[in-house]
Amino acid sequence: MEFLIELFKVVIIGIVEGITEWLPVSSTGHMILVEEFLHLNVTAEFQEMFNVVIQLGAIMAVVVLYFKKLWPFQRKVKGFQGWIKRDVWDLWIKVIIAVIPAAVIGIPLDDWFTEHFHNYQVVALMLIIYGVLFIVIENYNKHRTPAITDFSQMSWKMALAIGAFQVLSLIPGTSRSGSTILGALLLGNSRFIAAEFSFYLAIPVMFGASLLKLLKFGLAFTFGEIIILATGMLVAFVVSILAIKFLMSYIKTNDFKVFGYYRIVLGILVLGYFYFIG
Repeated sequence: MEFLIELFKVVIIGIVEGITEWLPVSSTGHMILVEEFLHLNVTAEFQEMFNVVIQLGAIMAVVVLYFKKLWPFQRKVKGFQGWIKRDVWDLWIKVIIAVIPAAVIGIPLDDWFTEHFHNYQVVALMLIIYGVLFIVIENYNKHRTPAITDFSQMSWKMALAIGAFQVLSLIPGTSRSGSTILGALLLGNSRFIAAEFSFYLAIPVMFGASLLKLLKFGLAFTFGEIIILATGMLVAFVVSILAIKFLMSYIKTNDFKVFGYYRIVLGILVLGYFYFIG
């Protein structure tokens, strides 16, 4: 019975991860609240690893949904050149370029950022600040026509600039998708391009972060830990598919301001909860 209760907690965590990883509302902010009420009966080391590696389930949703857009090979034409999808290779080059800033700064400073910024005050402040930025930038873009409506129009220099915005997500509460989407919008990309590019950037970033955490934790899992991790990843995968489809459908006729308002409200709630109750 106790283990079933733990699995129930994991399902809830997986749902939260699957939704908030892709919507620009900060998965970290939500996970802090969830962990306040749902404490997994696991070691601190496993919990730290679990919080990151569960994202593998979420990232597989992107791989599945966008496989045709991301797979760089084809079999339609004879000869080596015919096997290559040049536009997809060009896209992957832009993705790799864009993750360089986060890799250069994030890998060596990951523990430092966690130690100094992983607290509810910073998370709440970032939720509110970026919530305001979403509203301001969408109002600014209201009467502007996006310059970039296709990935072929995005230069390598612009990809690097968007990647620089992703570095901001090292501060908890900022949101990885939120920072990249904001950066892409500011640089003249359409909402569709901004959202999709944030999805693609997550693939190497999350795989890399998960690999580092797994290596740090080691492979000495108990059977119960394997079940907990697998369940969390599976739930995150299924929910992520629904969340991504929802977001891409929503922004066809709407902007990102609703997420800005939501972030502001959540930030205030986080501050209020931990100040008065926590």
